[in-house]
Amino acid sequence: MANIASVLLKPGEADRIIAGHPWIYKSSIVRLTQPVADGNVVHVKDDRQRWLGTGFYNSRSKIAVRMISPEPDTPNEAFFTQRIQTALALRKRLLPSATSFRVVNAESDFLSGLIVDKYEDVLVLQISSLGMDRCKPDIIRALQALFQPRALVERSDVASRKFEGLPEANGLLAGEVTGPLAIRLNQIQFDVDVLGGHKTGLYLDQQVNYQAVAQFAKGAQVLDCFSFLGGFGLHAAKAGAAHVHMLDQSEEVVAASLRNAQANGLASQCSAEAANVFDWLKAQTKVGPHEKLVPKFDLIVLDPPSFTRNRASVPDALRGYKEIHLRALKLLKPGGLLATFCCSHHVSTELFQDVILAAAFDARKVLRRVALYSQSPDHPVIPCIPETEYLKGFALELAR
Repeated sequence: MANIASVLLKPGEADRIIAGHPWIYKSSIVRLTQPVADGNVVHVKDDRQRWLGTGFYNSRSKIAVRMISPEPDTPNEAFFTQRIQTALALRKRLLPSATSFRVVNAESDFLSGLIVDKYEDVLVLQISSLGMDRCKPDIIRALQALFQPRALVERSDVASRKFEGLPEANGLLAGEVTGPLAIRLNQIQFDVDVLGGHKTGLYLDQQVNYQAVAQFAKGAQVLDCFSFLGGFGLHAAKAGAAHVHMLDQSEEVVAASLRNAQANGLASQCSAEAANVFDWLKAQTKVGPHEKLVPKFDLIVLDPPSFTRNRASVPDALRGYKEIHLRALKLLKPGGLLATFCCSHHVSTELFQDVILAAAFDARKVLRRVALYSQSPDHPVIPCIPETEYLKGFALELAR
C-alpha cells in the first residue's frame, strides 16, 4: 500500500468527508504526495496528514476524488461483492415483495459513479466515473456471482461521463435480451426496453408512489401528465378509476403505455395522447370572453422530467413548474386531488411548495396538503449527502 499516492486536503475541508460526503473538489486539495494516473486509487488525508479514507482520483473532473471507503480498501471483486450484498439486503428489507428495483444507487450506497437496476432477471449497469469504469470487470463478476442474471446490459450514456473523460458505453455485456422485458411493479405488468429506452428503462424511483397516489383514484376521472409508460395512470386504473387519460410528448411511449394497459386488462379505462403537456393544458384551459371553464378531472398527476440540471437554470424551471400547476388547477374539480412531483435536486421541497402556492394564488384556489412523497426506498437518502435526495412530491386537495 506504500506506493499509493495520498491526497492532502486544505484546512477545514475534512469535516464534510468525515461526515460522510464522498466528493472532494479540486479546490479542496493542497497537493498530491506523488504523481498519480487518472482513475487510480488514492489515500485521502487532512491538512495534518490524518487518515480520512480511500477514493478514486481524476484530475480531469471537477470532482477530483470520489471516496469509496473510510478504510484502506482495495476496490476488487470481493469489495464490490460485499458492498452490493449490503445494498441488496437493504432493498429486501424495505421492498420485500419487489422483483424489479434499483440495487445500487451510487452515492446512496457509497459507490459513487455506479448504478445497478434489476428488472426481474436482467441487470442494467450504469457507470459515470472514471475510477468506477476501471473496475467494470470486477463489478460484472460480482453481479454475476450474486444474481446469476439472464442478461447484463450497460447503459452508460449519461452526459456526466464526458466530464470524467469517458465516452458513452452501451450494449449487452453478458447473456441475451431480445425485445422489451415484461416486468412487474406492484402486480402491474410493464414492457421495458432496457437496451434503448429512457434512463435504464423505467422510473423505478416512483414504485412506492404509484400505489400511494392510486389510493385516491377509485371512481375518479384521472389525468396523468408526462405519463411515460403509464406508471401512475395504470395504477390508478387498477385501483378503480372511472377513466384515465395519459399524456406524453413521445408517440412511441404513448403507444407503449396503451399496450401496457391492454396487457393488464385495463384498456377500457384508459386513453392516451401524444402531446406537449404545456400546450395541451393551455388549450384545455382556454375560454372565450363570456365562457366559464368547467373542470373535468378528480385526480391530476404531474410528474415531469427535471426542468433544471444546474442552479443557473432554476428561475426558468420555476416558471415552468408554475405554468403547469396553474393550468392543472383550473382543470381540477372542487375537492379534487393534485399529485405533483419534482425530480430536480436544485429545487428544494420548500421552493417547490412555494411555486405551487404561487400558482394556486393566481388561480384563486386554496389547497389542502394531504400527503408528502419522496423517492422509493431503493433510492436511499443519506442526509449528509444532499445530492441523494432529489425527488419530492405532494398530494394536494382543492379545498376551494
